[in-house]
Amino acid sequence: MALHVETFPVAPLGCNCSIVADLESKKAIVVDPGGDLEKIRARLDALGVVPTALVHTHTHFDHVGATPGLVRAYEAKALIHEEDRFLYDLLPVQAAMFGMSDPESTHMDGSLVDGGTVTAGALELGVLHTPGHTPGSVCFCLTKGDEKLVFSGDTLFRRGIGRTDLWGGDSDLIMKSIRGKLLSLDGETRVVTGHGPSTTVLEERTKNPFFR
Repeated sequence: MALHVETFPVAPLGCNCSIVADLESKKAIVVDPGGDLEKIRARLDALGVVPTALVHTHTHFDHVGATPGLVRAYEAKALIHEEDRFLYDLLPVQAAMFGMSDPESTHMDGSLVDGGTVTAGALELGVLHTPGHTPGSVCFCLTKGDEKLVFSGDTLFRRGIGRTDLWGGDSDLIMKSIRGKLLSLDGETRVVTGHGPSTTVLEERTKNPFFR
């Protein structure tokens, strides 16, 4: 497999969108297409790949904004954890809190479950249910290929953790999720966070003030 992974921030709040592609099969998975539809499309087209799945670490409005356009452009399947569906239904309320206009929505398949997988060509992302930031927060682990990589969304940040003061947030649960599902991964695993710089599992075990 010719693996390609790239991450870049997208509007409106700098969510990290990632393209994970199998360049041999020309198939890809897009993680958290939060906004900037044309920017995401331009990168996909430049790579010559077609996304077959659009996966979301959670359904806060800044992580789902470009999803409808990508569904239309590529007929890709949009996937969430079912426990975050209520949040997706509240998109207009979420956007209003930040002074944004009502975002477009699309059909979201709630089939992401703990221990499941999402595939595209030879790519395989494993699903970890990590509730706390939201009830349906999930992380995605690259399980095929040599690179050790996890997309943590807004559950784990470099030297921080996700906020728990919004709908369905739970501070005890997010700590349990991180300790049990993320910090137990191989220390060399690179963590692509939902906002800001990447980190590693080892760095967060030893330097994140929440876990000292």
